[in-house]
Amino acid sequence: MLTSLPDLDSLPSQTATQVKNKWSETVRMVQRNGSVAVTNHATVEMVLLAAETYQRMAAEIEQLKAREAGKLDELSQRFDANLASLQQPQATDRLSNLFAAKGKLTARPKAGGSY
Repeated sequence: MLTSLPDLDSLPSQTATQVKNKWSETVRMVQRNGSVAVTNHATVEMVLLAAETYQRMAAEIEQLKAREAGKLDELSQRFDANLASLQQPQATDRLSNLFAAKGKLTARPKAGGSY
């Protein structure tokens, strides 16, 4: 399950000067809230995260990458199988017959899973 991230504007914030001068206070704020926005001239420039939050997010990204790689492998295998079937010697004849049918239905078309 993906971690939902709060909007930058809703995060507790400190200026870069406050972070520099009151580091221990910033650390406590991060531990209490999970993250703190660091601003410079009223613009959020970075977000400090607790190490636990960072590790959780990194693990979620790795899981997503693995799932994506699995899906891409599956699609690649299906593509290769379809390509191999199109490269068979009889594929040209089958496709020619298919295009020659020109709208002749041999069976009633079925639409959807429940048809």
